[in-house]
Amino acid sequence: MEKQLILRHEGLELTATLHYPAASAADERERQPIVVICHGFIGSRIGVDRLFVKTARALAAQGSFVLRFDYGGCGESSGSYGALGFDSMIGQTRAALDYVLAMDCVDPQRVTLLGHSLGGAVALHAAVKDKRVNRLILWSAVGYPFNDIVRLVGRSGYDEAVLKGSTDHAGYTLEPKFFDSLQQHQPFQAAVRFGGDVLLVHGTSDDVIPADYSFLYQKVFWTRGDGLCDKEILFQADHTYSTRAHQEEAIRVTVDWLAKLEKRHEQWLDWSI
Repeated sequence: MEKQLILRHEGLELTATLHYPAASAADERERQPIVVICHGFIGSRIGVDRLFVKTARALAAQGSFVLRFDYGGCGESSGSYGALGFDSMIGQTRAALDYVLAMDCVDPQRVTLLGHSLGGAVALHAAVKDKRVNRLILWSAVGYPFNDIVRLVGRSGYDEAVLKGSTDHAGYTLEPKFFDSLQQHQPFQAAVRFGGDVLLVHGTSDDVIPADYSFLYQKVFWTRGDGLCDKEILFQADHTYSTRAHQEEAIRVTVDWLAKLEKRHEQWLDWSI
């Protein structure tokens, strides 16, 4: 079952879709895990080629609640994306967590953020700030928000925003405050402060965000005292996993990784009992 709803955060109305775990996969007597999906730069909760729809349905079939939502100014949500910035996206992500964790049927010990591209960097910083998150999945994650997004927009676009107060990019009006907010966050430095488990997924043919970022992320995550970090590099996959085979592989890797954590969780419960 899927339900569309509206989340509210600081005057914004964020359109979201909540997926319920399949009855065959979930035990109605127990609380179920939750996954919140964070889309990327000027994206939406649907995803390129319906990537996030397919991912959410696969995770729900496995037994998780899944929430995917549009950041302010994206998709069907209200607001101006280019006037909000990185800190607002972190706040919106935490508002999504507030909503799902208020549900009695959600297990607060099994909370995952899944972020793609810029959404990966947002998910990481949100997870560092919000200790309720104990699992993190980064798909083709941005490593240097300011540099990576300026490269996408183009230096001329950034200069225009600074000089004239805004620039148009793919129909989105980006203001200087948007770019300024990107400069204030360094995901590689923040990574060491997340104590949960991490999965990194990246394609070798990603020409938007280099696959090298995931190797660097793993090295940083490995320096922590707590939490595991696994990495899957998908051969010839592009930034949005745009072929059916690469979509299916990214989703399968993610579903299998979470299933492994669920099995470990069950074994821990059996041992503790």
